[in-house]
Amino acid sequence: MTIRAVVWDVDDTLFDYTSADREGMRAHLAVEGLLAGYGSAEEALVRWREITDAQWARFSAGEIGFEGQRRERVRVFLGEAALTDAEADDWFRRYMGHYEAAWSLFPDVLPALETLSASHRHAVLSNSSLTVQERKLRTLGLLDRFETVLCAAELGVSKPEAGAFLAACEALGLPPHEVAYVGDHPEIDGRGAAEAGLLSVWIDRGTASARAVGEAVAHRISTLAELPALVRADTRFGAPSTFG
Repeated sequence: MTIRAVVWDVDDTLFDYTSADREGMRAHLAVEGLLAGYGSAEEALVRWREITDAQWARFSAGEIGFEGQRRERVRVFLGEAALTDAEADDWFRRYMGHYEAAWSLFPDVLPALETLSASHRHAVLSNSSLTVQERKLRTLGLLDRFETVLCAAELGVSKPEAGAFLAACEALGLPPHEVAYVGDHPEIDGRGAAEAGLLSVWIDRGTASARAVGEAVAHRISTLAELPALVRADTRFGAPSTFG
């Protein structure tokens, strides 16, 4: 089968979210005078990431809205359950200023997109909101490279549900077996895309663990420099996956 399009995850795939989040939160906590409540800055950052992951899981499961998960992250982190929406929004907005100042692409992104620009169509599928990701991609100079940007907040379904991946294929007018999906999470992206029938590619940026994954379901790459050869030579039914 021929792969005609590549659908991309954004955070920790194209955009170095983990570094931006850590650097932004470290600066924010210093300005807010909140580091003293922790043994170290690292301890505070670990706590913030744990809360973020927990609230993001609630959003992905449909238990809470996009803005709601942001507010709950703030309330839980500060230990102030009675914080109003406006107060939580204001705190998060101040954090965003530091976070956005640290935005950057991974160095392998532009070379990979350039190499595949003439041979493959491109789209984005993210478990975020369209407003957030379009602004991010525009700021990073990538938005015009994608035919469409689809996000869970507007779709009403999130990865790893097959419906999210199939919505991306439908937007491109292509069957799943002609579409590759590239993401950084072995379960949400890797297994989810594979079970939806796409050529699944896990870019291992070192931000997620494959411990929960049993059988090989995705092609594991450590740099996007490996992607062009993979999508140009269909390994779906031939060479074994490098996942695992």
